[in-house]
Amino acid sequence: MNARERMLGRLRAAAPVADAHHALDALDARIAAHYAGPRPDAAARIDALESALRASRAEVWRATADEWPAQLAEKLAQHGVKRLLLDTAGEEGAALAGALPATMESLPFAGPLEAWKGELFRTVDAGFTVVRSGIAATGTLILAPDARTPRTVSLVPPLHIALVYADTLHATLHDAARAERWSDGMPSNLVLASGPSKTSDIQQTLAFGAHGPRWMWVVIVTARNKP
Repeated sequence: MNARERMLGRLRAAAPVADAHHALDALDARIAAHYAGPRPDAAARIDALESALRASRAEVWRATADEWPAQLAEKLAQHGVKRLLLDTAGEEGAALAGALPATMESLPFAGPLEAWKGELFRTVDAGFTVVRSGIAATGTLILAPDARTPRTVSLVPPLHIALVYADTLHATLHDAARAERWSDGMPSNLVLASGPSKTSDIQQTLAFGAHGPRWMWVVIVTARNKP
């Protein structure tokens, strides 16, 4: 046995599996008790998310499913966006691409990053993502990157636009984990975003965009289209 195996063997011997499971169950019960109580209603969750995101220097507005594509396209044009990274195969991406002016190019994330990294970092002005869900208490958006919308879309362009549906909002992180059943098989990659990228030096001078997008826009879709 090597050193690692010997160490793990001692740990397993000191904490039998049954005891470990019992301890985890007890911890889960304590956490659930801490968060027990009335939950904010849907309107309160929207208000809390918007307030927290604005406090983090994100620009937020509300729109219906019919309104947001044209509103966002107009704001992108005013911002001077020329190249927008988005999943044109998705329903929301297709709706936005159809609303963009002819002077604005919509780009799908196609091919390995290494093949067009220079172009991405130099010429793409904004990235558009559809959010998996949101956490109202902290103003946090939960993104689940995939092959068509990898995490690069929300991290590299200087402007990140996130679309979140109001009916996906959770009151707290604990509520999100329980409602989405993360314990049954948490996704391999979740991105939690609570505003544009910001950092500060030893003099506490705040700078935006050092490690991610300089600007963040969040569109809260208050009502979905009925099927």
